[in-house]
Amino acid sequence: MMRPRSLQGRLLVSLGAFLLVIWIGAAWATAILLRDGIEDVFDSSLQETAQRLLPLAALDIVGRDEGDLASQRLGAIRAHDELLTYVVRDDKGKILLQSHAADLSVFPPYQGQGFGRTATHRLYSEEALQGTVRITIAEPLAHRAQVVRDVQIGLGLPILLVIPAAFAAVVLAVRRSTRPLRAFREQLETRSEKDLGPVASDDLPSELEQLAVTLNALFERLRAAFEAERSLSTNTAHELRTPLAGAIAQAQRIRKETKEPQTAQRGADIEATLKRLTARAERLMQLARAEGSRLRLERKSDLRAALGVVVDDLRRSVPQGGVVLRMPEIPVMSDIDPDAVGILSRNLVENALRYRSGSAPVEVTLHSDGLLTVSNDGPVVPSETLAKLADPFERGGISARGNGIGLSIVSTIADRIGSPLVLKSPRQGKQSGFEASVRLASASARGAR
Repeated sequence: MMRPRSLQGRLLVSLGAFLLVIWIGAAWATAILLRDGIEDVFDSSLQETAQRLLPLAALDIVGRDEGDLASQRLGAIRAHDELLTYVVRDDKGKILLQSHAADLSVFPPYQGQGFGRTATHRLYSEEALQGTVRITIAEPLAHRAQVVRDVQIGLGLPILLVIPAAFAAVVLAVRRSTRPLRAFREQLETRSEKDLGPVASDDLPSELEQLAVTLNALFERLRAAFEAERSLSTNTAHELRTPLAGAIAQAQRIRKETKEPQTAQRGADIEATLKRLTARAERLMQLARAEGSRLRLERKSDLRAALGVVVDDLRRSVPQGGVVLRMPEIPVMSDIDPDAVGILSRNLVENALRYRSGSAPVEVTLHSDGLLTVSNDGPVVPSETLAKLADPFERGGISARGNGIGLSIVSTIADRIGSPLVLKSPRQGKQSGFEASVRLASASARGAR
């Protein structure tokens, strides 16, 4: 039999087996003690009966005439089962008196006072008048065995009822005792991979409280390590801004001052590379903020304001009509940090602009329920590629431009606000294109509005 893996199962099996052994042992010991007690009671009854009958038999025999000393059998007053039978004999073994159901083959020759036993009966012998009158009483051993069995059955039947009740009590006690442990496990199961806050340990037993303390200490060390890692990436990206801007200026200066076409082309290539590196550093800063900063505030703001600023800024770098913005006329309130909304929407729109087909416009739609949808026209993205687009440094194709971090930043922010990023290709109701959507307003915020 395999040992249960759960603590609850082990407790149930251990306590159940322990109780079963105790009950069986107690019942067995009680049965033995009871059997010995019953034997003593029957022997005492047998002895008492012989000592009460012997004086009566002696008086009857002494009062007879010499010619009346033949064997006499007492008649029964009414029909009944005679469990105790007896015979009265003289010192020569002659039977003087016997009970009405006495079987003479049961009684062996007289062997003195005291108890005796045959294969079928328990005997007791007693004598009077200097041994001239002797009585022997016999009781069937089957009768004693039947009484012992009846008593043991009467003792065992309640035990058969008590054992299931004890098992049920054990199950209830174990389940109630392990309830804090199950709540502790469920508390850990519902956490996301980014939630490293301390776990509550108020209701835990003392044996498990130290486990929670150790776990919280581990979370604290992990949080400190992640904070240090995010701080390093943020500071590194921030410190790269100034030298990168200086290097770009130097490359631009080389292009203007040189008269050699080859040198000018190299300067342009260096400038383009440095600009891509600057964009990469900016994305790394955004990713660090998405992973580590606080995204929800105590106050609510209108999502339309942050989205409008981002779209207006991006429209300056694309032809007129390149970005179509649709927003409701009423405010769409949310407690998400407007900066986080700006980072999320900018990456979605820039991604759509980068991968759109020709001059087809990018459609940005903010619904009144807080759902933000960004879509563009283009070839259908295969499902296996679509499933990996939100992974860091994943691009839509080998020749695709960009750094592969934009959708990863959006996915990180969406996961932390509890609204996963949904990617579709083709677009809703279309045969081509790509669509990304994320909900930026919670149900409580919409209800308050």
